[in-house]
Amino acid sequence: MKILVTGAAGFIGFHLCEKLVKEGHEIVGLDNINDYYSQDLKFARLKELGIDREDADKFNQKCESSKLQNLCFFRMNLEDRDKLPELFRKENFDIVCNLAAQAGVRYSLENPEAYIDSNLVGFANILECCRNHPIKHLIYASSSSVYGQNKKIPFSAEDRVDEPISLYAATKRSNELMAYTYSHLYNIPTTGLRFFTVYGPWGRPDMAMFLFTDAILKGETLKVFNAGKLERDFTFIDDIVNGIIAVVKKVSTEKTSAYRLYNIGNSKPVKLLSFIEEIETQLGIKAKKEFMPMQAGDVERTWADSEPLMKDFNYKTSIEIEEGVSKYLEWYKSYYKCSLK
Repeated sequence: MKILVTGAAGFIGFHLCEKLVKEGHEIVGLDNINDYYSQDLKFARLKELGIDREDADKFNQKCESSKLQNLCFFRMNLEDRDKLPELFRKENFDIVCNLAAQAGVRYSLENPEAYIDSNLVGFANILECCRNHPIKHLIYASSSSVYGQNKKIPFSAEDRVDEPISLYAATKRSNELMAYTYSHLYNIPTTGLRFFTVYGPWGRPDMAMFLFTDAILKGETLKVFNAGKLERDFTFIDDIVNGIIAVVKKVSTEKTSAYRLYNIGNSKPVKLLSFIEEIETQLGIKAKKEFMPMQAGDVERTWADSEPLMKDFNYKTSIEIEEGVSKYLEWYKSYYKCSLK
C-alpha cells in the first residue's frame, strides 16, 4: 500500500516509517521539523531512514534521497492549504497515519497558538484532504491526556472525556470529535488511538525517560512532581508501533465508514518512583530528588483499558519496564556517546 505518515521525523512516526518500509509498503513521510525540541534529533532520525539533512531541510519539495527503497519525504506544515491537498492529489494514498501534532502538555500553557495551528487547523486540513481525495482509512494519534482527572480506572474509551485540563488535551479530544463528524457526514473510515506514555530509543528529550536519565548521569537533581505520587502506563515504542501496524493491516481490507476509537497502552500502570528506581538500578547511580507540587495540566494516574484493541486487532504488548529501560539506555549511550554501567 501507499501510506502517508505525518510526523515522520517525530519519535513514533520515525519508528512507524522504519517498520512499514521493512514490510514492503510505499511510504511518504511528512514533517515540518519545528524547533519545539532539538531539530538535530529529528534530522538524526531521518538520517536513520536514509534521508540526508540537506534534502530534508527543503520546504515543500519532494526528497527522494532515502537509501531505503519505497520511502520519500516532504518537509511541510499540516496547515498548508495549498501544498497538502496537492500532495494528496498527486500521491493517491491508500492509508493515512496522522501522527503529526504539537506535542507537550506543559508547553501548551505557554504557546497555545502552536496547538491551534497544528492540532486543530492542521487536522482539519487532513480531514478535508481525505474527503476530497478518498482513502481506505485514516488512522490518527490521540492521547491519554483526554481523560483529564478521570477517577474511574482503568480508563475506557467509553468514559466521558469532556473535562480536559490542558489545551493539548482539548485539541486531542477535538480531533476525535472532528473525525467522528467527517466519518458520519462523508463516510471516511477513521480510527483514533489514544497513546499512553510512550517511551524507548529515539524518544523526545522533553519526556520523563530522557529527563530522568540525563539528570542522573549529570549529577543533577530530578524534579519529581506531586511528591512522587504519580503513576503512568508506560508503553514501549515497539508495542505501540506493532499496534498501529495491526490496525493498518486489518482496516486496509475492510469496506466500512466506521468511526472507531481505542486506547493503546501497556495496561500496567507503574509508580513514577519505581520507574526512577529502575533507571537508577541499571545506571548504578542514585538520583538526587527534589519533590515538587503537582504541575498545572498534569494528572495523577494513567491506566489504559486496551482490551477492545486486543479483541478487534489482536493487539498485545511484550516489553516490560526492565527490558524497555535497558533498550533505551543502550540507545542513549550510543546516541549521546557516553559510557554507562
